[in-house]
Amino acid sequence: MSLNLISSPIFLRSKKKQTKGFQEELDKQVKSILENPLAGKSKKGVLKGVRVQKFKYKNKLYLISYEPDFKKKELYLYTFGAHEGFYRDLERYLR
Repeated sequence: MSLNLISSPIFLRSKKKQTKGFQEELDKQVKSILENPLAGKSKKGVLKGVRVQKFKYKNKLYLISYEPDFKKKELYLYTFGAHEGFYRDLERYLR
């Protein structure tokens, strides 16, 4: 099953500001999410339906938040970033 990729404006702006190496790693992670959308950890509460995949780049932990919609065959990419303040910022964005 192929999902259409939809990136949020904040995701695209943040990606553009990153180094070339980080952008390539981010693209690799997005491809792996597209191959297996249920691989990320499902969230509860306010973030219900959102999944988060973790990855390391240069010994630092990063997270990507996304939401697969199998009925519409779409995958929404919300945000990515370091762990500190990530969930707080994600909740703020989704409101």
